[in-house]
Amino acid sequence: MELRHLEYFMAVAEELNFSRAAARLNITQPPLSQQIQQLERELGVPLFHREKKRIQLTGAGELFLVEVRRILAGVSHAVKVAQRAHRGEVGSLVVGFVGSATYDILPAVIREYQLRFPDVHISLYEMSTPEQIEALRQNRIDIGILRPPVSDPALRTNIVQAAPCVLALPKNHPLLEKKEIRLVDTAHFPFVALSRKTWAGLYDEFLSLCNRMGFHPIIRQEALEFQTVIGLVAAGIGIAVVPVSAMNLHTQDVVYRNVKDGMPNAAMGLSWRRDAASPLVDKFVHIAKKFVISGTTQAPGTIHTPGNE
Repeated sequence: MELRHLEYFMAVAEELNFSRAAARLNITQPPLSQQIQQLERELGVPLFHREKKRIQLTGAGELFLVEVRRILAGVSHAVKVAQRAHRGEVGSLVVGFVGSATYDILPAVIREYQLRFPDVHISLYEMSTPEQIEALRQNRIDIGILRPPVSDPALRTNIVQAAPCVLALPKNHPLLEKKEIRLVDTAHFPFVALSRKTWAGLYDEFLSLCNRMGFHPIIRQEALEFQTVIGLVAAGIGIAVVPVSAMNLHTQDVVYRNVKDGMPNAAMGLSWRRDAASPLVDKFVHIAKKFVISGTTQAPGTIHTPGNE
């Protein structure tokens, strides 16, 4: 039995006329009659009463029609699901993200993605960049929102945000009296630093910049999350180098300032496996890029820091 046999049967059962059914199927009547007879022989039961030019469904035929409609509707649904999956409109997507992505890019992209693709189930897992890289390798997440650099050749990474960091200071800090702050001006003040375990690139670049300017920063405290860093700055423990997006952690006890002669560059990237082509991932990356380009998230150059306006 083939799918076309069911389609032929349903047309004849609904039309109760072989000529009209053949026209509906865009075939001639003799082959249609032969296919119905073949179906009846295969089933071992008559599906139609044939009386001259008039036909009617048998009792078995009426029940068979109910099931055939259900089967063909299921096939049609399966085809649509497959087509939507191919277009990235249905399925599941597992996304890893660094905590700082929640300050700007993640909420905007997730809202837009779910608005456009409500039938895609998104699972979100907060992970450090190294944890995301390992999870991508092990196929535990489909895409990672992380902090470059990513050197694994098995992964593809697109930078979606990049901007110099800013300096976070407790209010009333002596450096706020300066019209312009240079990095060397921070040499004698303690820092609260984001742990190298969380973001090795930022940590190493900051130390390198300080060393080029002839000093080693006084790192009084390290923390695993920027939210903790900002909280410690607010408590007066030290000053901190943070990405522009951290300014969304509003607090009246912290002031953000640009540094005139250079700061580490804070980039945000999307990573996924090169060998795992996925329309779901492609759509997610496309939306993230669109948001950054349009400035919907806080992209480089769109943020004014207090004290520099």
